[in-house]
Amino acid sequence: MEKSKGNRILKFSAVATLLILLLLLMGFMYINKIVLGSNTGTLPAGYSLVEANGYAFSTKISGDNQDIPVILLHGFPESSVMWDRLMSDLNKIGYYTVAPDQRGYSFEARPEEIAQYQISHLAKDVIAIADSLGINKFHLIGHDWGSGVGWQIASDYPERLLSFTSLSVPHLEAFSRAYREDSLQYIASDYMRNFQTKKIPEYMLAKNNYELLKSIWSAHQDEEIASYINLFSQKNALTSAINWYRANYDMFNQGFDIGMINVPVLFVWGNKDSALKRSGVEWTEDYVPGYYRFVELDADHWLIQESYEKVQKEIVAHLKNSN
Repeated sequence: MEKSKGNRILKFSAVATLLILLLLLMGFMYINKIVLGSNTGTLPAGYSLVEANGYAFSTKISGDNQDIPVILLHGFPESSVMWDRLMSDLNKIGYYTVAPDQRGYSFEARPEEIAQYQISHLAKDVIAIADSLGINKFHLIGHDWGSGVGWQIASDYPERLLSFTSLSVPHLEAFSRAYREDSLQYIASDYMRNFQTKKIPEYMLAKNNYELLKSIWSAHQDEEIASYINLFSQKNALTSAINWYRANYDMFNQGFDIGMINVPVLFVWGNKDSALKRSGVEWTEDYVPGYYRFVELDADHWLIQESYEKVQKEIVAHLKNSN
């Protein structure tokens, strides 16, 4: 009798364990599906595929290719769509504009290895895109991570630039110094440390139909947000975008291999930016011995969306001054 009762208990325990494991497996598969994304990437209407550095980049190209070239680099979590209005305005006054969806954001430029998102690769992508389009010297404009890549390009390829405009992000050596020495910046960069875990950041951003991501785009129009959701729901797109932080994280602790900047620089920063504190902003001037204009705006991180007229005016003046 006791033996029969014991067997029933063992069978019940085994079944219960199998059910728990099954539920855990189903939960993992559900989370993994959200993390990976399921949409197939396609070339957006009005875009071209530009072969460069072993990949094909979805690129918005506008204006007359005989005009003065301007390359624009988006940051996280956005895409080249952020530049639509500025590109149109620049085209009207004699500039040829090129805005790629960068590595990880373009559906045919999305390697799986984290190391492939190191900033040196990202900078080479931009130079290779310029080469592919027959562009020798150009103005460069970046925002967020696009600015980070821009600082690297300005350091490594100054002979290719007519000027550089950084929106929001200080020189990366100044920023990494602030990260190490300024407690306010270290605290503000907590999200970068959170991004070092696997899958969890992607899940948190994507769950509930990208609820958290949508809340980040506080100053964006619905059409712009829809284009971003479409991009980040593509297979491996969100992981690839976050891999920029994973591949370059050690450099924030050790310092970036970026030297003095010897091209004309415009740096625009919003003093309400919760992610980028004043220390790195103020130290940026130490790394730009030549022409340097710093503009502080009463704005948050999304300068193009929040303060477009002021930003556009500064950029146009900078481009004209640097032609």
